[in-house]
Amino acid sequence: MSIILAIETSTELASAALLHGDELIFRESLGVQTHSETILPMVQQLLAQAGIALSRCDAIAFGVGPGSFTGVRTACGVIQGLAFGGDLPVAPVVTLEAMAQACLEATSGAAIDVLPVLDARMGEVYWAQYRHGESGWEAVFAPRLSSAVAVAPQGHVRACGNGLTAYAQDFAGQPFAAAALAQLMPHAAQVATLGRRMLEQGKTVPLQDAQPLYLRNKVALTTAERQVRDLAKGAV
Repeated sequence: MSIILAIETSTELASAALLHGDELIFRESLGVQTHSETILPMVQQLLAQAGIALSRCDAIAFGVGPGSFTGVRTACGVIQGLAFGGDLPVAPVVTLEAMAQACLEATSGAAIDVLPVLDARMGEVYWAQYRHGESGWEAVFAPRLSSAVAVAPQGHVRACGNGLTAYAQDFAGQPFAAAALAQLMPHAAQVATLGRRMLEQGKTVPLQDAQPLYLRNKVALTTAERQVRDLAKGAV
């Protein structure tokens, strides 16, 4: 079975995971201000625990966004450095799809129509609608940015994500709000699972094409984030 290393830093929860066969191990850390300091040590701890060199991985997956500007740029810089160091392909996983995968797993496969809703701050949310089938997740509505009251899924869905509690008053009365799994957030565990699927389907990309997904704006890596990327190149 393939070996997938994954990182996810698009929210205040930073996580790293290593999927080797049926075994999944991960690390996580709260505090968006420290993601650039904690993510590389977590990666190194995982590789050391598994006794696996970076070069033995088959691909590196990361949460491409949408999410925190700083968070997704940090992930992009780190993943480019690691992919460069290990000469590995990259699997860019949409954070909202990773949330849908978490919802599927949390409901033991019952949630096949999922509405992930992520707090985007400034009175807005990131959301999408996904439907699970034989080939994996398909987007009913692609990721988008809107006010909470503008969230309008198609049909019956299982909702998840912190946007539901951040704007609870706006979602009050919506049929999907009552049974929502608001605690589910983007995590490297599901990024690794979806990254493996992308590898199997030939959907990985070279490191230079590993770019963040922004819905509110498009900005380049800052000097500090480029330093994080360059540090990653020499870290493993």
